Amino acid sequence: MQPSVSDMLSVRVWRGAEDGAFEPFEVPRRASQTVLDAVTHIQRSIDATLSYRFACRVGMCGSCAMTVNGRARWTCRTHVAQVLRRPGDVLEIAPLNHLPIVKDLAVDMTRFFDKWREAKGYFAGNRDRCAPLELVDPASPERQAADAAIECIGCGVCYASCDVVGWKPDYLGPAALNRAWTLVNDVRDVQQGARHDAVATDAGCHSCHTLGSCTERCPKALAPTASIAGLKRAGRTRPTGGGQ
Repeated sequence: MQPSVSDMLSVRVWRGAEDGAFEPFEVPRRASQTVLDAVTHIQRSIDATLSYRFACRVGMCGSCAMTVNGRARWTCRTHVAQVLRRPGDVLEIAPLNHLPIVKDLAVDMTRFFDKWREAKGYFAGNRDRCAPLELVDPASPERQAADAAIECIGCGVCYASCDVVGWKPDYLGPAALNRAWTLVNDVRDVQQGARHDAVATDAGCHSCHTLGSCTERCPKALAPTASIAGLKRAGRTRPTGGGQ
């Protein structure tokens, strides 16, 4: 028996690269169906050439982030019922904004992660493996500030949601600056001066307009807006010379 129209979900999926277009599909409706379920059905049962990324399917890796009805989301954690509220609504799935499209729903994340490096978003210590462990007081203000921002998994949702990235492509973006903030608060790190210099450029924290889209849409409920504000304050209070 053929499924009725009410049993089918209308989906429009971006196909091709930057000059591509949306292609319509009909996908069976399922109970507790996620957007990733719909994409996977298309790839496995309708068109095997559809390209997209996913790994864990349980909100741990962040690789399944896409633009769903105009908003960047983790597709594995977004149920179709959350997006389509009225009968006849269409599910529209596109690649993340502000990143080059490789093919269909897969984007090139190279520039996104390059900006982490430009923001000095990596730890630099001065101890070798033979040195005793360096303890960090979990109750210290620095550690608590780092804890509030440290769970980022680099999914790119905040970056794709950031208006400043859209009109200023060299802007480091909320993920890279959030990572820099965690390391500013790591008392073991020895490149604080270089990090402050890196995030205080014209493409750094002072370009943030505090619109808050990154915080509103972060699937991990982090607050990159607050991290960026912390970097701005830290830059104002940084001693002359700034350390290494």
